[in-house]
This record gives sequence, C-alpha cells and structure tokens, in this order.
Amino acid sequence: MSTENPTHNEVNFATPRSFGATLKSHLKETFFPDDPFRQFRNEKSCGRVVKKAVQYFIPIFEWLPNYNLRLFRFDLLAGITIASLAIPQGISYAKLANLPPVIGLYSSFVPPLIYAVFGNSKHLAVGTVAACSLLIANTIGEKVSFKDDPTLYLHLVFTATFFTGIFQTILGLLRLGILVDFLSHPTITGFMGGTATLICLQQLKGIFGLKHFTTKTDVVSVLRAIFENRDEWRWQSVVVGIIFLIFLQFTRFLKRKRPNLFWVSAIAPMVVVVVGCLFAYFAHADKHGIQIVGHLNKGLNPLSIEHLNFNSQYLPVTLKAGLITAIIALAEGVAIGRSFAIMKNEQVDGNKEMIAFGLMNIVGSFTSCYLTTGPFSKTAVNFNAGCRTAMSNIVMAICMMLTLLFLAPFFSYTPLVALSAIIMSAMLGLIDCKEIYHLFKVDKFDFLICMAGFIGVAFISMDNGLMMSIGLALVRTILYAARPTTCKLGKMQDSYLYRDTEQYPGSTGVPGVLALQLGSPIYFANSNYIRERILRWIQEEDDVVNDEESVVEHVLLDLSGVTSIDTTGIETLIEIRKILEAKSIKLSIINPRLDVMEKMIRSHFVDKVGKESIFLCIEDAVEASLFTPSTQKKQHQVFV
Repeated sequence: MSTENPTHNEVNFATPRSFGATLKSHLKETFFPDDPFRQFRNEKSCGRVVKKAVQYFIPIFEWLPNYNLRLFRFDLLAGITIASLAIPQGISYAKLANLPPVIGLYSSFVPPLIYAVFGNSKHLAVGTVAACSLLIANTIGEKVSFKDDPTLYLHLVFTATFFTGIFQTILGLLRLGILVDFLSHPTITGFMGGTATLICLQQLKGIFGLKHFTTKTDVVSVLRAIFENRDEWRWQSVVVGIIFLIFLQFTRFLKRKRPNLFWVSAIAPMVVVVVGCLFAYFAHADKHGIQIVGHLNKGLNPLSIEHLNFNSQYLPVTLKAGLITAIIALAEGVAIGRSFAIMKNEQVDGNKEMIAFGLMNIVGSFTSCYLTTGPFSKTAVNFNAGCRTAMSNIVMAICMMLTLLFLAPFFSYTPLVALSAIIMSAMLGLIDCKEIYHLFKVDKFDFLICMAGFIGVAFISMDNGLMMSIGLALVRTILYAARPTTCKLGKMQDSYLYRDTEQYPGSTGVPGVLALQLGSPIYFANSNYIRERILRWIQEEDDVVNDEESVVEHVLLDLSGVTSIDTTGIETLIEIRKILEAKSIKLSIINPRLDVMEKMIRSHFVDKVGKESIFLCIEDAVEASLFTPSTQKKQHQVFV
C-alpha cells in the first residue's frame, strides 16, 4: 500500500505536516477564512497592490470612483428619509440614556460620516439604539447619578463610548469576530425582548407625565415607581400619548399590509415630533402638565476629547459599559448588515464592520457623541427607500448638520410624551412573540436560553440577564461536547450505504460486525464517555443474542465526522483496543480525517493497530471482516 501517493481506494498514510504548517492552517481558518490577501497575489505592479490595499481597508475608495448621478438620486431619497427618522430617534434615545437630547442629534452627524468612509455595507444606516442607550444609563448610573452630577455622568458616557470604540477596533484588527458568535439567536431574541419590555414600561413615566422616577431598571422597581407616584399622573399627558401611540402603530400596521407604503411608517415619528412641537408651542402644553424637552443648543458638535475621564475611581464602570455595549452593538450591527446584504446576494466582511464601528465610536467620543451602531429600523427604512451605497449615510449626516445649525431650537418644544410614544412604538416591534413560540416548538433548550435572557433582563438587570443567557448557552455547548452523538450503522437495502439504524429502521447489520459512527472531536472532556458508550453498544448487542459467547467479533469506528483529536483521545482509542482484544474483538478505524490521521501517525497509534486495520470506507472494512474465520462461521450459521 502506497504511503505517499495513494490511489482512489487507498488510505493516505503520508508523512504528517510540520507543526508550522499545521498551525498556519488552523490560524488561517480561524482568523482569515475569507483569505483577504488573495486579491493582492496576482498583482505585479506595486502601485496596483497599494491601490488594492487602500480600497480593501478604506471601502469608500472602491465605490466612489464609479459613483454617478443615477446612484445619487436613490441615495439622496434614502438619506433624507432616514434623516427624518434619525431626528426623533436621536432625541428619544438620548433621553433614554439620561443624556441631553442634543447629544442624540450630535450622534447622528459625525458617526455616519466615519462609517461612510470605512463601512463595508451598502445598506446599513448608522444611529443610536435603544438597548445600548438603556444599558449605558443602567451601568454608568450605578456609579454616578445623572441628576446629582449631570456633567460627570455625561463625561463618563463619552469615556464609555471611547472604550466601546477601542474594543470594537481591536476585535476587528485581530479578526476576533468569532467572539460575537457567542451571542446566539435565542440569546439575542431574549435580550431584545426583555429590554423592549423594560423600555416600554419605563416610557410610562413620559406617558403619565411623572417627574419623579426610579433609577433602577428591573420591572418590579419600574412598576412600583409608577404606582407610588399616582399623585403626579396627568390625564392630559395620557390622552396625548395614547393618540400619538395609536397613530404610530397604525402606520406600522399599514406598512405590513402595504409594503410599498413603508415611507409612511418611516416619517411617522417625525410627524409626531413636528405636530407635538406645534401643539406644545401654541397650546402652551408645558403649563398643562405636558413636559417638553427644553432648550437645545444651536450649532455643530463641540469637541469632547478633553472631557474623557480616566480616573481610576470610575475606570471599572466605564470599561464595563464599553465592553458590554461593544459586543452587543457589534452583534446587532453586523447581523443586520449581513441580513440585508443577503437580500441583494452580496457579502459583508464582519471584521471590516467591526473596525468601522470602532472608528466611528472613537471619533464620536471625541465629538460629543455616544454609542452608535446599525439599528434595524433605520437600516430597514434605508433599504426600502432604495439606497445604493453608503452615500445615504452622508446625506443623512448633512441633513442632521442643517438641523443642528438652523432647526435645533424648534425641537426644544418637543413633548416628552411624544418621545415616549415613539420609543414604545419602536420597542413593541422588538418583542417577537412568534419567534419565542417558534423556539418553544422547535427546541426547548433554545427556549430556555431565550427566556433566561428575557426574564433576567426584565427582573434582575440587563448585564446579569445577558450573562445568564450566554452562560446557559455555554452549558449547552459543553453538554454537546462532553456527550457527543454516537450511533450504530446498518446497511441500507440494495445499496452500499451505511446509515443510522435508529433513523433508518430498515437498515441491517452484518453478523459479528458492529459499525459505530462518532460525530464530534475526541478529546479529554468526552473520552471517558466515548469509551463507556462503545462498551455499552457491545454489551447491548450481546444481550440481544443472550449468548455466553460475545456475538461481536469486529468493531468498526467511523471517524469521518471526527474533526480533531487530542492526546487523551488517542490514549482512549488505545485503551478501547486493549479492552476489545481481551474480549477477542478486533478494532478497525474508518476514514480518519487529516488532522486525526496526522496525530495517529505521530503518536504511533497506526503502528500499534496496524495499517491493515485502517480503512477508507465501511464497505472495505466489512469485506475485510467477512474473511476472518469467526465471522465466516457466524455468516454460515445465519444463512443456514
């Protein structure tokens, strides 16, 4: 049997690759699966290599040279549309983060410009998001009250945003997007649902016109604060809030029924703000129990780099806020960008997106902005409005600039109840009851992961709820790893295929031969279980026959699904072989993959079991076993 150039039906026992080659292969697959440098290899001109590199790392230089007026017409409409949504959302979410409303407008001016230069998605619209706004308020508020020291609170928010940008940039540069994958779909569903529930309840403060409220974020504290301050309830505020909320929900219903009227839902928040401002101005609403935003500074973003606070007393809380919001913002932004790219058969580089998010948050922290990412609502509007490139973000930024320069004072009359209605309407769409029920029907453990995030966020705290959900998901992963799936294989009728006998009851085994398939890596965490499970399979086969002599003469281990093995796994296979030899059972290995085979060769496992015990497919191993005297005897007994 050849060891270097095997034929199509021989096992390859080639010399294992060097440690350096193996490490390079693993690192490339982990951190560079998309091979970002492949486009530079065939370029002979140094100038073209530099050009390609600049276009790769700064995407605006890739699409801007080919930009034309036809594309701009689409982007102009999309940019104006998302700007009409960004103004009320910016003011609303800033209030949700306990920040001056103008900070929300600032955050929709500078960050979109940065993203347009470095962002990889054509459809993502940059802006603030409710979940991270509330998370920042909750985390920073544990250390400093926005009421007692609003200036220090604001500076710590800028600092947390700076750390968010640093973490996101580092993750992108080190190509560690794999960390975001730990936020599973059930975790995100539960976290967003719990956060949306909490935010909706908190907006009852604005709906009822309350002046005193709790700084805690759990449901019990929020409800207690609402009902303990019943003397502050204002019926005028309730009536206005319900009217605005009904109008907003009607426009969302209209969008679902008539998708081509998406723009009605998109401009609805702006309509609410404008109508609310006019109502508050002419009716003197603030004198009738309806609170307004108050003074908004006119002008562009002032620099805030000198306000970043790295005092050791506050560093832990800003680092905590920065790290948690960095992961959540990345998970949301990258997932949303990829989702809309798929609709156009396009791809989004997650690592580029991380760098873009990081840079826009770093620059944002220097220019009086707080955390921004790619919100779903704004991105959906941008996509439906027909955007073609990231130029729509630039158009939105210009609209925000004009608003800050000329219209900011007008929005100072915005009723707080209008902002509460806008937030509640947006949050109601994030409580995905259908998806939660779908998880319950399909996978009960996924449902538990989702509910851990939902209940933890709603009744304990946002960060603890998130950690509970992630922890439960990791427990599930560990259980899968420690208790891998094994199955008995049988031959399909009129076929050479061997399949799981439980899944295909019609498949039959070969007398004296037990074929088993292992479906996961073999390593220290599951080696004992795999050994015990194989021995149980043998015992179960013997119990069926109820004979004093073992009915199993050959055990075939199909390792085609085993992607890796460690030294503990190798030792376990050796132990299994020794145990089987004591029972006069022969062990055969089927189709070990490259990494597994290389370790078997290095550990001399192949020498111990013999190359004749390793086969390319189950059919070859079964045929080899049929030529042994004991198996031939059992075959003869069966046919007789």
